[in-house]
Amino acid sequence: MKTPQLLDTIAIVKPISIDRLSLMESEYEFNGTLPVGLVGTIVNIHEHNREIDYLVEFADSDGCEFAIAYLQASEFITLQYELTAA
Repeated sequence: MKTPQLLDTIAIVKPISIDRLSLMESEYEFNGTLPVGLVGTIVNIHEHNREIDYLVEFADSDGCEFAIAYLQASEFITLQYELTAA
């Protein structure tokens, strides 16, 4: 599995609690978590104490950002749209 990179598209594999989010749009209602499968984009990578946090932006289909959160690599999968060479 490749290391997540800046601007990679990801999907979350664990619910992300609302208390870990910075919400940008009040019109969106959350039931306490972002749901598994929600797609986002890595917009920053932060390394500290040998741990890596990925700042992920979540946006609607019009490109309007509604939330951001720092995630660990274990909380998402990187989506790929084509096969990579071995």
